[in-house]
Amino acid sequence: MDDSRETFGPRAFVTGFPIKHSRSPLIHGHWLKTLALPGSYRAHEVAPADFPAFVASLKSGASDFVGGNVTIPHKEMAFKLADDPDALCEELGASNTLWMEEGRLKATNTDGCGFTANLDERHPHWDKAQSAVVLGAGGASRAIIQALRDRGVKEIHLVNRTVERAQELADRFGPSVNAHSMAALSEVMRGAGLFVNTTSLGMDGEDAPRIDFSPLLSDAVVTDIVYVPLKTPFLMQAEQQGFAVVDGLGMLLHQAVPGFEKWFGHRPKVDEKLRTLVIEDMDKH
Repeated sequence: MDDSRETFGPRAFVTGFPIKHSRSPLIHGHWLKTLALPGSYRAHEVAPADFPAFVASLKSGASDFVGGNVTIPHKEMAFKLADDPDALCEELGASNTLWMEEGRLKATNTDGCGFTANLDERHPHWDKAQSAVVLGAGGASRAIIQALRDRGVKEIHLVNRTVERAQELADRFGPSVNAHSMAALSEVMRGAGLFVNTTSLGMDGEDAPRIDFSPLLSDAVVTDIVYVPLKTPFLMQAEQQGFAVVDGLGMLLHQAVPGFEKWFGHRPKVDEKLRTLVIEDMDKH
């Protein structure tokens, strides 16, 4: 039986296809309990063909949700169906956070702010880097590139197996972003102060190629948006070569903060207790 706080408070969701792997309910549930707030946050699996109807029920109020998170494969459609997507969404063409306000469906994307907040917390002053290398030009890299550019990183080298794909993103995000093939990786790493893996290489115990990080500045930071395992092959390699590393778990935690504030009216904190809770859950699976 539901807690009375869940029955009567605001209801929020995370939707994707599939969605059972999501740790968002664990994160938001922890904050609701810690802050003693009424409300609930649940995972709702929605197939792509059913997503427009799901959004229509959100707009009409029939679903009784105040908003929620959107993950793969619905982020682009969420942006298109929102009444008022913000400037971040407009440039990315994707949204991960929705909320109703004055009868209209608002949308934003918090992946970029989650990424930078994680670095701010785990390695302050990372943003003194003038040059960054981003590996991978898939959907996950868009918000990272946008966040780095907006934070003032002057030169962003985007390296991808298919250089044409990297060039598309360089064209989207402006002259500070340069597209390269994998063959240029060592060259563009020279003098860079930040290295970001946005690919799925090394996820869930999969192999990852060896990378020589030595061309980076000696005080450079290496980070990975993959967080399972917590210490990815790339992070282990970089650490063995003497570089500071930041895992990707904090990005997941910090990107959840703005949505929670929109739906439940309080800004939650990302702390070690929450981090430990999620790590323990990862260890169980």
